[in-house]
Amino acid sequence: QVQLVESGGGLVQPGESLRLSCAASESISSTYSMAWYRQAPGKQRELAALISRSDTTIYGDSVKGRFTIFRDNAKNTVYLQMNSLKPEDTAVYYCNINFFRGNYWGQGTQVTVSS
Repeated sequence: QVQLVESGGGLVQPGESLRLSCAASESISSTYSMAWYRQAPGKQRELAALISRSDTTIYGDSVKGRFTIFRDNAKNTVYLQMNSLKPEDTAVYYCNINFFRGNYWGQGTQVTVSS
């Protein structure tokens, strides 16, 4: 069973930055894609960012130009760098990795943007 451990969430003020990390318990070289989703209270889960096996990236419209997804294969970790955070970015952020042998989710990490 693959385990994904997320970290980096917290409370920040508008305009500040956070970096989320998702460490996998096995090699991320055997994956189709890695992504960060988010879910705000009362809303559906939505894609924030995705990086494919070929390093193609896709971003949700609301985060384009502010968020960057990248990975470190040596550390089996995928990151989400979030800049210029807004109150509407407040949500639980979930890591998702689509391995060749299955799709796995992290437990979620809370990001709160508030003054």
